[in-house]
Amino acid sequence: MKDEDARALLRALFDAALSAARPATCLAPHIDKLQPPKGRTVVIGAGKASAAMARAVEDRWRHPLEGLVVTRYGYGETCKRIEIVEAAHPVPDEKGRAAAGRILEKVNGLTPDDLVLCLISGGASALLALPAPGLTLADKQEVNRALLKSGANIVEMNTVRKHLSAIKGGRLAIAAQPARVLSWLISDVPNDDPGVIGSGPTVADATTFADALAVLSKYRIGPPAAVRAHLEAGAAGKIEETPKPGDPRLARVETVMVATPKRSLEAAAAVARQKGIEVVMLGDNLEGEARLLGAEHATRALDIARRPNRPTVILSGGETTVTVRGKGRGGRNVEYLLAQAIAANGKPGIWGLAADTDGVDGAEDIAGAIFTPDTLARARDVGRDPQAMLDDNDGHAFFERLGDSLITGPTRTNVNDFRATLIAP
Repeated sequence: MKDEDARALLRALFDAALSAARPATCLAPHIDKLQPPKGRTVVIGAGKASAAMARAVEDRWRHPLEGLVVTRYGYGETCKRIEIVEAAHPVPDEKGRAAAGRILEKVNGLTPDDLVLCLISGGASALLALPAPGLTLADKQEVNRALLKSGANIVEMNTVRKHLSAIKGGRLAIAAQPARVLSWLISDVPNDDPGVIGSGPTVADATTFADALAVLSKYRIGPPAAVRAHLEAGAAGKIEETPKPGDPRLARVETVMVATPKRSLEAAAAVARQKGIEVVMLGDNLEGEARLLGAEHATRALDIARRPNRPTVILSGGETTVTVRGKGRGGRNVEYLLAQAIAANGKPGIWGLAADTDGVDGAEDIAGAIFTPDTLARARDVGRDPQAMLDDNDGHAFFERLGDSLITGPTRTNVNDFRATLIAP
């Protein structure tokens, strides 16, 4: 297979995954069958896809509504009836804190005849940055930065975030009572756990203050004094826990998953099969250190390349982690891909793509990258040492120098990481 054909195929698979999770597409059937309430319809939400979700609701909902959603800078949409606020991600800022406070105010004082339509997607944890009483935004920012560098997975990070928040971990749904709360979620987490997506502002929380303390201890994170005091007070029963499964206050809350990583991977697989490519599906919920997973997937690809097969693509999703040891620019997808390229060691007929479906890998406005059979050779020709750059967590600089960064701009959706390895000997 020619290099340009392999690159085009990988990009077509990624685009198919994105298309399956576009809010205008995945929300349409849910909007069309929703009956208007007797009272008010209040739309709230947060996440990288929330503005696009709000736009989809506005475009199809012919009944009165009002609302406010907060999204990442650059991910806004033009809406007439729903206010869109842009704020910082992955480390929260004052705009996110203020927007979260206003969202909480909007759901106060509602009646049983009212409907709260909550639009949540990945990124909501940082964007709904309303500190619990006694904590400051600076406290949350410090803990968030430490978690992002620690290697903690998304479940662990959000366990801590829920217990430092006045709005996450089901507290938003409690504040909206006695109104009906309907949450539409675009999943960006392994196993599509609604309590983890955006730190579950409208769903029951099975984790505890003690669990949050255990996460900080596991990763040797020394939080600000106020954070530690808050978590210890909660673990001692001096602060009310997040609402747990079975809490009667959540009886009028309904949660619907409108887009998932699995559906997006299946859409990519369908495109591959249409082109006569064999598909090996590893699952949509893979976790672990990005560089270790990259090396493991290279081993799989090399094994397939040794056998006489028709062209094959290995697909997977999930959310890896990076333990930051160097001073490079990250992020987890390019770390995975660089490790995979090193392990593949220039084997002819192997290409790979890894990218975050939200268009942002780490803190960079770069979705991910592509590696080719000659990636290592081209890198050395321009004076780049692949292993040294991997050791420095500098995947973005590595692929950028080769012109192999994958830049999509804001995708306005988020169904976690997408990885495809093409073997066409």
